[in-house]
Formats: sequence, structure tokens, C-alpha cells
Amino acid sequence: MDHADVVPHTPYVPEREPLEVLGDLHRVLRQRRSVRAFSDRPVPREMIEALVRCATTAPSGANKQPWRFVAVSDPALKREIRVGAEAEEREFYERRANAEWLDDLKPFGTDPDKGFLEVAPWLVVVFQMTKTDDGGQVYYVKESVGLAAGMFLAAAQLAGLATLTHTPSPMGFLRQILRRPEHERPFLLIPVGYPVGSCEVPRHALGRRPLEDVLVFDRPADPMP
Repeated sequence: MDHADVVPHTPYVPEREPLEVLGDLHRVLRQRRSVRAFSDRPVPREMIEALVRCATTAPSGANKQPWRFVAVSDPALKREIRVGAEAEEREFYERRANAEWLDDLKPFGTDPDKGFLEVAPWLVVVFQMTKTDDGGQVYYVKESVGLAAGMFLAAAQLAGLATLTHTPSPMGFLRQILRRPEHERPFLLIPVGYPVGSCEVPRHALGRRPLEDVLVFDRPADPMP
């Protein structure tokens, strides 16, 4: 690599023992829940800006940063989004989803009613870009945008905010409502706000698979069957 194109790396050094820091982070993140009962308590615009700044520190293919965050607070626009989302959700519950999928959703008590889309003070729509704004190529788009979305969710949790990963499918209506160009495709719809004081979450969703189920070191001694 041409040394004219590089700068010294300044690594982050935790001020406390790394395992202690990770333990604190895990305690915060494990409290995150997908919330559908939002308060109308305002969230300052500056808070959304700060969340997106955190999200855009994510790595991306060739550093093309193929994401766009559209933050919506206008009540009329949120109403349009709710109407569009509920139309797709009715199709999902009535025709698109198979019996197993619907059975898996029963513990969560979800249905086509998405009233939270009007109550949450912000709807942040994450778009994936199929090319750069000037027509250039982008790489590993879904992977890159997924990483940025995950960092957005983590930042929101650290800020004491509630979020939901809402994925009405197909989501083309969001591009139309928000008047986004053809090279931007909806990836995720994230309501952002505070939960109501009486907010409840399904017990079913509280558990996490144990570490030994999700972490493998090196490889098994014997080949896989």
C-alpha cells in the first residue's frame, strides 16, 4: 500500500479492565426488547442525529457506506407509513405466511395492526443503496447495511431508548411515500422512542440460546456427518 494513502492507527484503549467493560455492555444490551407500546414522549432531533452518527461508524464493503437513514417525525407522514405497512401486513397474515410461520408468531401476539407507527415519536427507515449517488458500484450491501443497523440499535439501547425492527414485506411503499430515488431500497423500519410505563414484552422473547449453543472454537475433532 502506498504510504501516502495511510494514517497511523490510534487504537481505543479501555479505561478499565476489558472484561469488566464487556460485562457492563452485555448487561445493557441484554435488556433490549422489541417494543410495540411506545410513549409519545418527545425524543430530540439531536438524539436521532447522534444515533445515526454511531451507526455510520460501521464497516462497509470498500468503504462505500451504502446506507441512507430517513428519520420521520411528521404525524401525517407517519400516518401514511402506517397505512402502507398495515396493507402489506394484512396480506402477510391472510395470504403470504404459511402455518408454521404464523404459529411461531403466536407467542408474540402480533397482528396487522401497527398503531405504534403513529405513536412512536420517530420512525427511522434504513435504506440500502444499489449504487452510490453518483452512479458508482457498491459491495456487500446487505452485510454493510445490516452492520450499521445493528450499531444503531445498540446505540439506542445505550441511550435508554426503545426500538423495534419492523419489516413489512414487501417494503417498496416506503420508497414511494418518502420519495426516495430508485437506487435506494428499504431495508428496515425502526420506530424509536420510549416505552409506555405499562409496557409488557412476551416472556417467550426473554430467553437467549446459551453460549455453548452459539459459540464454537476451532473445529470438531471428527468430520461432520
